Amino acid sequence: MTQISLTRSTQRNRQRGFTLMELLIVMSIMIILMLIAIPNFISMKAQADETSAIQSLRAIYQAQIQYQTNFPSNGFACALTALGGNPTSGPPSPQAAQVLQGDLATGQKSGYTFNIVNCNKVSVNNQDMYTSYEATAVPQSIGKSGHRGFCIDSAGEIKADLAGGTNCTQAIQ
Repeated sequence: MTQISLTRSTQRNRQRGFTLMELLIVMSIMIILMLIAIPNFISMKAQADETSAIQSLRAIYQAQIQYQTNFPSNGFACALTALGGNPTSGPPSPQAAQVLQGDLATGQKSGYTFNIVNCNKVSVNNQDMYTSYEATAVPQSIGKSGHRGFCIDSAGEIKADLAGGTNCTQAIQ
């Protein structure tokens, strides 16, 4: 008889599960870990977006070199859309050179907004020729998608604006 009562007592203890206190402790630990992990995740994402912005500016620089080679009478492009273009719409042209990937040619990528500014032009044989430019990358949400703004010029030098704008003065290695 005592053996039967011990078996029933053991079965009841197994079926009870966790106590409310045990669940609260586990949930508290999980919340503390999440509070530690989430800011680190946001910081890592911002760093990844900044790295993507720098690489995208290098891609714009390379596209500008290709554009200048393919359309020497135009010089550089003064719009991202001129560097982009859809290959199914026909052969490359100065308005759609097809030398830059589509998402970057729209001006938005990985939490950054890209633009080509400060274009200098001269007239050669009654045609405008752009001799220099500056491409910019500005975070769409400063602190979340990136902390710094970036610029690259026609010489290929990338600089940063620590405030997240386009006043780029600090050289990037």
